[in-house]
Amino acid sequence: MLYIVLGVVTTLFAVVGVAMFAFGIRQMVRTVGVGRPIEKDRKGPIGRRLTTTLIESLGHTRMLKWRWIGVAHWFVMVSFPLLVFTVAEAHGEVWDPHFHLPLIHDWTVYGLAIEVIAAFSLVGIVGLAIYRQVKNPGRLGRASRFANSRSWQAYYVEAYIFALLVSIFVIRGFKVAMGDFPFPVWATPVSHALGAVLPPSEPGLALVAAFKLIISWIFFMVLALVLTMGVGWHRFTAPVNIYFKRNTDGTPALGAAKPMMDRTGEKPLDFEEADPDEDPFGVGKVEDFTWKGLLDFTTCTECGRCQSQCPAWNTGKPLSPKKLVMDLREHAYAKAPYLMQGLTPEVLEEKAKEDAAHAGTDVLALLEKPLVGTEEEGGVIDPDVLWSCTNCGACVEQCPVDIEHIDHILDMRRYQVMIESNFPSEANTLLKNLENKGNPWGMAEDKRLDWISEVDFEVPVVEDALPEGTEYLFWVGCAGALEDRAKKTTKAIAELLHTAGVKFAVLGGMEACTGDPARRLGMEYVFQMLAQQNVETLNGIGATRIVASCPHCFNTLGNEYPQLGGEYEVVHHSQLLAKLVEDGRLTPVAPIEENITYHDPCFLGRHNKVYTPPREIMAQVPGIRTQEMHRHKERGFCCGAGGARMWMEEKLGKRINTERVDEALTTNPDTVSTACPFCQVMLGDAINEKKSKGEAKESLEVVDVSQLLLRSIKGGDGGPGGQAEPEKENAG
Repeated sequence: MLYIVLGVVTTLFAVVGVAMFAFGIRQMVRTVGVGRPIEKDRKGPIGRRLTTTLIESLGHTRMLKWRWIGVAHWFVMVSFPLLVFTVAEAHGEVWDPHFHLPLIHDWTVYGLAIEVIAAFSLVGIVGLAIYRQVKNPGRLGRASRFANSRSWQAYYVEAYIFALLVSIFVIRGFKVAMGDFPFPVWATPVSHALGAVLPPSEPGLALVAAFKLIISWIFFMVLALVLTMGVGWHRFTAPVNIYFKRNTDGTPALGAAKPMMDRTGEKPLDFEEADPDEDPFGVGKVEDFTWKGLLDFTTCTECGRCQSQCPAWNTGKPLSPKKLVMDLREHAYAKAPYLMQGLTPEVLEEKAKEDAAHAGTDVLALLEKPLVGTEEEGGVIDPDVLWSCTNCGACVEQCPVDIEHIDHILDMRRYQVMIESNFPSEANTLLKNLENKGNPWGMAEDKRLDWISEVDFEVPVVEDALPEGTEYLFWVGCAGALEDRAKKTTKAIAELLHTAGVKFAVLGGMEACTGDPARRLGMEYVFQMLAQQNVETLNGIGATRIVASCPHCFNTLGNEYPQLGGEYEVVHHSQLLAKLVEDGRLTPVAPIEENITYHDPCFLGRHNKVYTPPREIMAQVPGIRTQEMHRHKERGFCCGAGGARMWMEEKLGKRINTERVDEALTTNPDTVSTACPFCQVMLGDAINEKKSKGEAKESLEVVDVSQLLLRSIKGGDGGPGGQAEPEKENAG
């Protein structure tokens, strides 16, 4: 009688659990479907996307960056589909404790696989639960990557997995005690150890099997009831989210900013034909996100890896990439049911006129809730959260399920800038200078050639076409041409190219800002205006190969201009110089006896995976002793200039550049090197502040790797580009 009762009860749980889970999936799919269409290039090629999904999911390539945590999570992940066999067994065991699966019930490989996976998963889940306790936000506050996470959900999932795994071993132990276990001791040592202490009890086995089934189906019921339970749902949604990620080569969604697409998602937005009432000028309501964006929010596991690496969060600012995604998810799932019913503010107001009793004021408040707004305005995302982002890409780089935080932040910025005209006031000057003068500082075109008068060799300037035999067009960039500290790098690069016999030319006054600051601010219109002007110039002069000194220019020219018809081979100066050294065309000879720490520019490193060339250059310079900062390469810490932040005031928390310099000072450097003019300015400003307070030695300076190379090649001060001069305050 006991077995019949257990069988009926567990079967009922299974039927209800399956039905509820199916309903939950249906609701989730419908909610995600509220979003706009995705870009057509996200749908293929199917083979490459499937390969990437399998590599990332089964290979756990993103999670394994976190060493033992990744290994523990891999076993837990693998256990989920594999242990389905034990759930099937349990459904038979509640009716008959001697039930065995057909065909594989005595296959030693099967017994060994379940034993190993279950054992390591049990150790893994205990380890992960302990780690969560050690990193408890109640003890560590903002320093915990679990701050802002909903801990009860994680503990519930961990408790369920723990109970499930223990149940497997207890059931096996009972079978050993009953003499009904076909696997040898060497393949199933844990099960045999339990069998040695458990009594032979058929009812005990059936009760444990029933317990295992009931908690399993309750787990699926809970998932169905709590659709926003990312820590539970991600095991189903993550592979889908990975499949539809932006880049099919397996890299994170960095590099190019996401282009603005029309309402169909089929082609880029044409501002001359676009209708703001129909076409998405960014994201002003949660349903303006694409369905991939809503899937991103659904998939978030609340692990906090993005938050732990975010420079804004780490310096006391309100932006937590994790919390931003969670807030958008909660809002989307609260609003979607009404949108699916066709309820809009207009419909509700019409109904209110017809029947005051059905005014739906609460629903109306939800539907009209501003996506971006202060707490007083009832906004989902506070403006300070939105404008704290530097676009450094640390969040996207670290996310194990490929959430595209930067794309979503950028889309919300676009709406705020182009539709609401609501953005930090100091950025107004930036936009006016870009529109009127073609550079962020608002300086005259002819100023772009001033640096040439400071070198003692000829620099060809393009007039109508590239001079015959030109190997590279040297894209100097606004900072490289107009900012005093960055001009030293420009002169050093030019002299090194000249010394190596590389034939290059510059555009001079024909060069305009690539538009990166405008695009990252959210002003896509100004970006496209500048980009189309530059593409026309570059195509007109026949440029095919470009070397850029600024990683932002490097990224925009190489990754974003193809969106507008500009296809060029673009290299960063550190890549070209490293190759010239390798080929013997540049030979560093004079030793530089200094301790140097290198700062990775975000748009060179994380956005474009260029980490090695700058380090190779320094490795070839005699005498240099390099020491990495704690956060470097993929986990490098931003200087604070990206996302157009270089032209906005930093009023909240600690300055990001100060935080980075504090970290650099722990290496006791004589010099801080980098490969980006923005980083050079930001770090230089922070070092100057430290010097004024007596917290850094007076001789400490920030230099580009090209300046170090030139000093070693020429000896002494290194000439006009490598000479160490007193740093001047940035005019911008």
